[in-house]
Parts: sequence; structure tokens; C-alpha cells
Amino acid sequence: MNIASILPYKENYSNKNAGAVSLWVSDFMKYSSYKNSITVFGHTNTKKYLSKNYVNINLKSINSKISSSTKEYTSNIIKHLTKNYYDIVEIHNRPIMVEDFVKNINSKIILYLHNDPKTMKGSKSKKEKLFLLENVDKIVFISEWVKKQFFSNLEFSDHNKTEVIYHSIDPIKKISKKKKQIIFVGKLNEAKGYDLFCDAVDKVLKRYKDWKAYSIGDEKRFQEYYTNKKQINLGLLDNKKVLKIFQESEIAVIPSRWDEPFGRTALESSSRGCATIISNKGGLIETTKDAIVLKKLDSFNIETEIIKLIKNNNLRKKLQISGQKNLKHVLKLNSIKIDFMRSTLFPFSNFNTNNGKLRILNIYNLAQKLNHRIYNLSLGKKFTNGFIRNGHDVIEISDRDYIRQQKTINIFNFKEKFNSYLINTTKNYNPDLITFGHTNNLDLDLLSDLKKINRNMIISQWNEDPLMNTSQEAKANINKVKNFLPQIDHTFITTNPKVTSLDKNNSNNIHYFITPVDRSIECFDVYKLNPQNDLFYAISHGVNRAKLKTGKIDSRLNFLQTLIKKLNDIKLDFYGIDGREPIWGNDFYRALLNVKMGLNLSRGKPTKHYSSNRIASLMGNGLLTFIDYRVEMDSFFSKDELIYYENIDDLASKVKFYSKNNKERIKIAKNGKKKYFKRFNEIATAKYIVDISIGKINNLYN
Repeated sequence: MNIASILPYKENYSNKNAGAVSLWVSDFMKYSSYKNSITVFGHTNTKKYLSKNYVNINLKSINSKISSSTKEYTSNIIKHLTKNYYDIVEIHNRPIMVEDFVKNINSKIILYLHNDPKTMKGSKSKKEKLFLLENVDKIVFISEWVKKQFFSNLEFSDHNKTEVIYHSIDPIKKISKKKKQIIFVGKLNEAKGYDLFCDAVDKVLKRYKDWKAYSIGDEKRFQEYYTNKKQINLGLLDNKKVLKIFQESEIAVIPSRWDEPFGRTALESSSRGCATIISNKGGLIETTKDAIVLKKLDSFNIETEIIKLIKNNNLRKKLQISGQKNLKHVLKLNSIKIDFMRSTLFPFSNFNTNNGKLRILNIYNLAQKLNHRIYNLSLGKKFTNGFIRNGHDVIEISDRDYIRQQKTINIFNFKEKFNSYLINTTKNYNPDLITFGHTNNLDLDLLSDLKKINRNMIISQWNEDPLMNTSQEAKANINKVKNFLPQIDHTFITTNPKVTSLDKNNSNNIHYFITPVDRSIECFDVYKLNPQNDLFYAISHGVNRAKLKTGKIDSRLNFLQTLIKKLNDIKLDFYGIDGREPIWGNDFYRALLNVKMGLNLSRGKPTKHYSSNRIASLMGNGLLTFIDYRVEMDSFFSKDELIYYENIDDLASKVKFYSKNNKERIKIAKNGKKKYFKRFNEIATAKYIVDISIGKINNLYN
């Protein structure tokens, strides 16, 4: 899983000047199972980065009054992300950036809010918050206080897309020997209560001569405050040095006036066995259970609490020991929580929550336009039935019907509407497997976009047309299949792959299948009936046409005309020839029920294992079926299950024989149906497609 972690561009990702957000990112990365695939993006002038996996984004618009630095920063990162795909994009503390990422990136998006959402562009208004909840995949708050602020102007106070994950730290095993020193860490300004600290500590140090005080931090708009000569400002220090000072100090004070979103300093001081005094502002009280909380925020109360700790050794030691032992936010544990949250964005690809049952998106022509007259010939329908009967969940999308409906609404952007519909359906449904067949409404760019939603998702195509190089039509079919190969995991075809010209480099991912029978579609036993006609055949010029094409030349017609002349005494029921149009749907079945035998004659030159899907209709409904021996179906059916003919004379002879020998006809027809349903039913075929698609071994055709 590749993850892009995006800092605010003002956040310094360096050892010395790292802010709270930078520390969050670098700290949680240490224990993440994805640490080797996380890339941190930021804008930092120094070269001493907190980690090696950092990409520095150069900006020309810093301090510009004309152009937006945030816009430039966002644009530059998006350019990088479009070249290098990331499964998850994590945006820290800049909700204003979310909209651009939603529009331009297909990755999952996690927004981390480190400050009061009511003060940040992009999360102030009710409309902005609802936009974030609708469009990001997770929102992480660093405290319950920050979460409460986010929901403050909404009608609800929680959402399943939200998490609270605190700043965290590694515990220490024991408390070091302490020095008599009082610590302040943070911006040296009134918002942080620095003035109150200076005033209170001055009075304490005058009274207790053997104590010292240190402040750590800076302030660009620094204001001079009177400080005792025993209070020393150490300036900015890297986090490791700060933690060391906490570990060797007796007391720390965090007297913030402003509502701290969390208060990392309080967590750090308490965890290092430093007796901690905090104000009751924002999320400070969520940092530790072992701190003195100021009842009133002024210098007098700060002075009083410090003196209480100095005078009462037992109280001071108790706070130090309990703070160190009862660490509330442990880095390793919360790192696991973050990784789990990440993994839940791809639920069926990262852990088996559904007992091996998949979510499958099946895209094919449901033929609503054709009033479902080809339902009995629909491979897509049989696959859906098989998937469901194997325990999988399926959503069907009829691409042609959707496009046709959109055309009636808007003649200009109907294709874009379909793309958007399919992408959003994929996001909502998060399928493990997408299958599709015979569509002109998918392209490589769209398939690439679908893959970006979930890189672990499998996409397989199927095609039932002849793929031998014997006609322009067959060559066009091959090109259709080839077109999708760059973005397809597996391809299933009804011609033996070894006799096709498909790319040899993809031969391991191209698989044969025979049209399955379906117990709810091929549901008749003609061999049990008393049919009046002898031989059935139906020709068409494509399942989407109700009638034959005028002037179309078909090699099958010559074969049939010759055969008719050789079968003078046989009752033939042929369609698509001699002025009889093709038949469909219920009419097709009416004809089948009144015929003893069926001819399986496919388009083009007889080719290894290729048969039109009529073979399932014939054998599956219990008709004795004839097929050219060159199709080599004897790989699957014996002579006691399917009749093979060598030429037209052999066919005519065998038709005559079985038309008069009902006992033999019934026996072979029954055997053929039994074998077909036992081996190549919709359940077995659907399992074959799923198994092969997800990388399992399936020996259905071995």
C-alpha cells in the first residue's frame, strides 16, 4: 500500500524546527507496517529532514500577495501523484486542499485535523464540513475536543468516517534522577501563557534559591517579558533534547490561554516523569490523567501550584511516577490503530472479512432495449447466477442500456456520465472482482481509473465470439480482446487460446471456457418428449439484431442449402434461411421442444474448442447434438454424449440414422445433457472464473 502523507506547506519537517504535525507523521511512521511505502510531502528550507522518505516541494509564491502558496503547493503535489500512484493520500491540517485532490486524484483520502476546524479554511461552515464528510474516506481528529468543534454546527455529533487518534509517545522504563528545574516549552507568547509563567516563576525563584527555570521555544513577534535571572531561554531545540530535559526536570508548566487542540507538551512532560501543571483549555485535559489542572488561569495560581509541588515531595513524586507509568497515549498502540484504519479502506483486499466470498461487479448487456429476448443466450446472466449460487454478492451494470438512457437526456456527455457512474459505483461498492464482456463503453483510461480506486481489485474480461484468423469479423473480435489486455488481469474466451493470435506475453492470463448451462435456463428434457420435427438449426446475424441483414454472405448458408438437399425425407426446422427469420426468447424454446436433434454449426472455419453458445441450448435441453469433429469437442464429450461428423455426407447419414433410431438418440442425448450439467454448469463455470481471477488453481478444463 503506497501512502502519500502531505504536511501543511508551512510545517517544518526538520530535526530542529519540527512542529507538532511533523512529529506526528514521523513518530507514527516508526511502527507502521507501511513505513517503507510512505512518502512525506512538505516545504522545508533545511536539508536535515526528520526521515529519508521525504519529498520537498519548491514554491515560488511564498510571501506573494498575488498568488496562493496553498494552491501552488497543492498543484505541484497533484502533478507528482498523477505520475506515481498512491493508494491513500493523507492530508494534514489543510481541509482547503481536499477539493482539488478529490477532483484530480482517485486515491483514498484521509484528512487529519490537528487544530480547531472552526478556524481553518475549508472546514468552517456547515456546507464545508458536509462536503468533507461526503468526499473523504476518513477524518481523524487529534482529540475529542477537536472532534466536538467539528460537529458543533451540525445536526449530528458523530459519523462513521471519523476517528479520534491522539498524539502519542514511547514510554520510558524508569524515571531519571531529577534536577530542581521548572520547564516551559512552546511559543513564547501570551496565547501559550508565557507571560503568566514568567511572572509566577520569578516569584518562585526568588523564594527558592536552589531552583532554576528554563523556557524552550521562540516567537517571531517576540515580546519582552521580565524574567528572573535564573530563568534561561534555550531557544528552539530538537524534540529528542526536549524529551531529555523533561526527563531530568522536576516540574513542567503548560498554562495555555488558547484552546489547545491537544497539548503534546503536556503528554511529553508527564510521560517523562515530570510533575505537570496544565490549564483547562481545549484538549489539554485529554493528554494525561496525572497532572494538576489549574482552577483559575493566572500567575498567582501557577505560583501556588508550583510551590505546592516544591514543598510536598510526596505529591511531586507521586505525579511523576503515575504520569510515567500510566501513559495514556502509547505510540505503538495508536500506530496499530492508524494502520488498521488504513486497511479498512480496502476491506476485502487486506483481510478475509467475508469468509472467501467476493463482491463482484458484472458489466454486460442486459438487453433491456431488446425486451430481454436473448435472456436464454446471455452469458452475463449465467455468470451472475453462478456467482450468486457460489455465495458471492453481485451488482450488474448494463452499460449499453445505461448509455442509451443517458442519450435521451443529454446527447453530448452521455459517455462521461457512464464513466462517472461506474467510478462512483466502484467507490461505493468496492468490488473484489470486476467482470465484463462485449462492451464498447469501457476504455483503458477508465479501467485505469477503476484500478486506482483499489489496486488489489481484479478485472477480468470474457468474450464468446470466434477468435480465429479466418475472417475480417474474427480479426476484429481479436482486436477488441487485445485492446483491453494492458489493463486486464485475466481474459476468458470460447476459442482455445493456443490457436489464436493473442499476445503470447499474456498467454498465462488467457483462459478457455465453454458456454455454461444453467439449471434455471436450460430446464427441459426434450429426450423425454415426443417431438414431431427431426433437426433444428437457427442462424442469426448477431444477437442484437432481430432480423437477418440484407445481402450478408454467410458460409453457413451454403452448407445448409447443400445439407437440405441431402435430407429430403427429414423434417427440418431451420431458421434464418429460405425467408425464415431468426427466432428468440420463448419462440426459440417452443421450437426446441418439438425437435429431436440439433445441429451445432458455428460461424467461420471449424476451430479447436470454439462453438457458438447454441451448444448449451441444444445439449442442455436434451437434444441429440451434431458437431464437426475438427472442433475437437471430444476433449470434453465422448461419442456416447455428442455426435461428431467428418463432412456433410457423414452428417446427413447420421441425421438419417438417429431420426429413425429413437432409443440410441435418447440415450446419447441424455448422456450429453448429464455430462454438460455435471461438468460445465453455471456454478462450476463461475467458480472457475473466480478461482482463476484471484490466482487459485482450477482444473475444470484439464
